[in-house]
Amino acid sequence: MGLDYIDMMIIHSPQPWKEVNQSDDRYFEGNLEAWRALTDAYKSGKLRAIGVSNFLKEDIGNMLENAEIKPMVNQVLCHISNTPLALIEYCQSRGIVMEAYSPVAHGEALKNVKIREMASKYGVSVPQLCIRYDLQLNMITLPKTANPEHMAANADIDFEISDADMDVLKNIEHIRDYGEHGFFPVFGGKL
Repeated sequence: MGLDYIDMMIIHSPQPWKEVNQSDDRYFEGNLEAWRALTDAYKSGKLRAIGVSNFLKEDIGNMLENAEIKPMVNQVLCHISNTPLALIEYCQSRGIVMEAYSPVAHGEALKNVKIREMASKYGVSVPQLCIRYDLQLNMITLPKTANPEHMAANADIDFEISDADMDVLKNIEHIRDYGEHGFFPVFGGKL
């Protein structure tokens, strides 16, 4: 790659992509082997941070029990109406940073009336509310956009959602249909 180091590398999934959250085989041994390679690269200075993505509690437990270095981050699908609260608490209580991808649910949050009403209550856009929600869960957020105006708006989240409204948002009905993005295995899985 022509680089002295890479900032972060993650194992994208504990299972082969076609099996994500559909199979009971969690590939514990394979994950530990991949993790050993990342650990070696980290210890040699080639990687600045190492982590995982889409790992459930049992996957993280396998790493904590058997790996020399624990994951530094667990990147998971997390948004209003799909918040793996137990997994977030489990990882954060063990010093693993949680990172939320798809905070706007691939745009599906824009269609939810209750989410739109809550955004209106705060005088913000739905994406701003969704990003702020994940931040208040002490998560790093990864909103996706190539539009510079959306990037600027996504960063303009200088407001706080009340505890009562956070509770409402945590309990909004789960999105069942992710539209054209529904083919991604994580949308139908256990997270």
